Amino acid sequence: MNLAEIGIKAARDGIAKGDFTAVDIVKDVISAYKAKNAEIGAYLSFDEEAALRLAAENPKSIPVAVKDLINVEGQPCTCASKILEGYLSPYDATVIKNMKANGFFPAGRTNMDEFAMGSSTENSGLGVTRNPYDTGRVPGGSSGGSAAAVGANMCIAALGTDTGGSIRQPASFCNCVGVKPSYGRVSRFGVTAFASSLDQVGPMAKSVEDAAILLKALAGRDEMDGTTPDMPVPDYEAALTTASMKGVRLGIAKEYFDVAGMDDEVKRLVDAAISKCEQAGAELVEVSLPHTEYAMAVYYIIAPAEASANLARFDGVRYGHRSKRADDVMSIYTKSRAEGFGAEVKRRIIMGTYVLSSGYYDAYYARAQKVRTLIRRDFEEAFGKVDALIAPCAPTPAFEFGANQDPLTMYLNDLFTIPSALAGVCASSVPAGFTENTRLPVGVQFICGGFEEEKLLRISKAYEDCNH
Repeated sequence: MNLAEIGIKAARDGIAKGDFTAVDIVKDVISAYKAKNAEIGAYLSFDEEAALRLAAENPKSIPVAVKDLINVEGQPCTCASKILEGYLSPYDATVIKNMKANGFFPAGRTNMDEFAMGSSTENSGLGVTRNPYDTGRVPGGSSGGSAAAVGANMCIAALGTDTGGSIRQPASFCNCVGVKPSYGRVSRFGVTAFASSLDQVGPMAKSVEDAAILLKALAGRDEMDGTTPDMPVPDYEAALTTASMKGVRLGIAKEYFDVAGMDDEVKRLVDAAISKCEQAGAELVEVSLPHTEYAMAVYYIIAPAEASANLARFDGVRYGHRSKRADDVMSIYTKSRAEGFGAEVKRRIIMGTYVLSSGYYDAYYARAQKVRTLIRRDFEEAFGKVDALIAPCAPTPAFEFGANQDPLTMYLNDLFTIPSALAGVCASSVPAGFTENTRLPVGVQFICGGFEEEKLLRISKAYEDCNH
């Protein structure tokens, strides 16, 4: 048995039975990394010695790949950007501490769009990641490396982050389960910030059960992150024992289906998923999220504005890349940032700085925040009528490299994931099948209210069961 191909539950059960140890798993994961990474490019780096040491220290623990914007002590945290080449983290992020305290440990750092800005991982400044189902296509983004590592059986599970869809869309492209927790459910301390009012860490795994186990290990109150509430973390794994579609009121928002540009195969697979849910006992309810049409514009004001503020610290002075062509303080800032940041990051910093500038703040940023409130209210009203929403994850399957080079076309990849991110609610991507001709994976999205991860995981598991 190749232990890199199993999931969290199987790894935990096998270790408990004495069939193998954490060291055995790490050795197989390293073998998969050496055999496949040159082709897939899921990992930016893999500290084999550190992974084997952590496995030996706790032979009952399970290795998890980590997106390269989460700090792990003594390891690089480049955010796939040239501006952070050479930086080594001096501490563990809270999610890493929580993992280590709950039977997991970090093993390998996965590629991503630079500073998590993108939907294809084509914006990485440090390497190319390919879709394991078709290496001529992208793995999605920004958590493309984590999704590809899970989809290619190069890890047991992985951590991703979701700001506007960056867990769910690549999970859909790479045939794995991805969960975006509610805003505040998982600590952001030690996670390099993109948009602080949106970012969330979540699991990318081979099954809903695996995602539930890992999410339980990640979640909880953290005094280092004031957005995490002091409320208990449910036993998400135990909640799955009552997974069923019977009696579930499943909302279908017309705004997510009457969309120009949705791929016919995606629509077919999502319609099939809806039918399976109904056959399994779900009640289908049509709902409306009337402010959805404004979500894309709102997101691309708020997220770049917050990115502009967050990325001001990467200045060539405190850490990271410093231009060798700089000869005074001002040129250190300008030349280091010009050389270190990629095109998409520069584009978003410029957009964000503009909407925050004097004379434009009220016209753009303040107004976008007001519309964000209306989007959140749409979800609250919908969840007064239904238990969950079902929707596509992305309008298309994985696309070919270079296919969506126009920024506006690329941004449309997050059409179905951005509204729930703005609302701060929880959502999942669960594999729904493959396209007929190209045999590319497609995921279906489930969305529940804030801090309703238990319900979300039960419904996701019920669909997973009736889809097998």
